[in-house]
Amino acid sequence: MAKYSSFEEMEVYQKALAFGVKVYKLTITHERIKNDFGLRDQLRRAALSISNNIAEGFERETKKELIRFLYISKGSAGECRNMFNFLQAIELIT
Repeated sequence: MAKYSSFEEMEVYQKALAFGVKVYKLTITHERIKNDFGLRDQLRRAALSISNNIAEGFERETKKELIRFLYISKGSAGECRNMFNFLQAIELIT
């Protein structure tokens, strides 16, 4: 296992953060998504939760806790994927 001095050095964190930024920008610019407050807020929370859980798990300072929070992060990624599947099914996005 690679050693990191901060979670910001982890590639998985960097990708999760970039994903969260893209989702946030989408919820600002996509007219129908930005006006559906429940969906917009849930999508933002789930996307941000991915990088938040990676950071929290890292800061717990044990391998066991990091792994636990990575699984939680994976769950949030699945939640985002489901919401995008839903948006595609109702033809809000392609």
